[in-house]
Amino acid sequence: MKQAILANIILATVGLAVSAHAQEEIRIGLVEPLTGSVAYNGNSVVEGAKLAIAEVNAVGGILGKQVRLIVEDGQCKPANSVNAVEKLVQKDKVAVLVGAFCSSATAAIMPVAQKYKIPLVTGVSSKADLTEQSNPYFFRAAETDALMARAFAKILAKDLKLTSVAYIGVNDDWGRGGVEEFARDLSGLGVKKALVEYFDHGTTDFYTLLAKLRAAKPDGIFVAAETQDGSILVKQIRQMGLNTKVFGVGSWATPDFINLTGEAAEGIHAAVPYASSMDTPRNQAFVKKYETQYKTKPGKYGAAGYNAMNIVTAAIARAGSTDPEAIREALHKTRYEAPNGVYEFTKKGQAYGFEAVLVRIEGKEPKVIASTPVAMH
Repeated sequence: MKQAILANIILATVGLAVSAHAQEEIRIGLVEPLTGSVAYNGNSVVEGAKLAIAEVNAVGGILGKQVRLIVEDGQCKPANSVNAVEKLVQKDKVAVLVGAFCSSATAAIMPVAQKYKIPLVTGVSSKADLTEQSNPYFFRAAETDALMARAFAKILAKDLKLTSVAYIGVNDDWGRGGVEEFARDLSGLGVKKALVEYFDHGTTDFYTLLAKLRAAKPDGIFVAAETQDGSILVKQIRQMGLNTKVFGVGSWATPDFINLTGEAAEGIHAAVPYASSMDTPRNQAFVKKYETQYKTKPGKYGAAGYNAMNIVTAAIARAGSTDPEAIREALHKTRYEAPNGVYEFTKKGQAYGFEAVLVRIEGKEPKVIASTPVAMH
């Protein structure tokens, strides 16, 4: 009995300590894949987020308090991401949630955010139907697969002279969504579908899949993949002597992908919401700060973390408190000037107004060959 009483006293003391700290600082919870095959990209989001928080705290924080970022590893797995959110909400008492990278993981935590009535912002997850689920606490500060296909399919078909395309994607909501959206729009332009194949996260041997691709004889290969999987796939495409044009969505324009893939990355086309080569004064300033901090240029995921965190902290400042409902209302009034354009939200929580670009990897740099603003739908 004495031990039970002592345990209750300890838990109550810990709870009081957490509550006291929560009053002294503003806490934001971030769920990203820090381990596993998407860790390269998740850690880039964290880098961008930390840079934004450091800038906010350097000028006094928000509402007179310092901002503390609490990061959890969701591994891009729905169950792990849900557990991470439960911990951030119940134990850490965060005011806002940001995450969870993979669309399937974000879809899993959306109901949890709604259950606790805490705003959730993703800077990455691009499966189009996430903002069609009538979840008033969810905001997406990112492009959708449907938008990228609609914006760039015609340019790709014309510039790459595509007549038939093989579609390869990672076997999750995002990979399947990207394949479906680009296949639909390219087919509408008369480009034949030569092959559709999916692979699991963490795959290291693509040779069986590539043997099927060789037999299909497409003149273009669309790929939806992140850094680790994508770099291995592209290198094995070239090792098999396949000189087919490669294009796609994912981490293609990031320094991590280009460094890992080496010469095999040259000539790849990528549709992305951000590239370090975007020629605007605001982006040049961001690239300089990021390079100073991390000794590398930012990719789309570093920019995504930076933008999401600036959007969230500005909303808390406008709300004038950490009340979740006030923050949710303030998010709808967002007008954030980012390195890649201006972000605003629709009533459904979908961001619009910022720029998306089509790049080609040349000399280890992403060269912008077309751009378009993300319109409101």
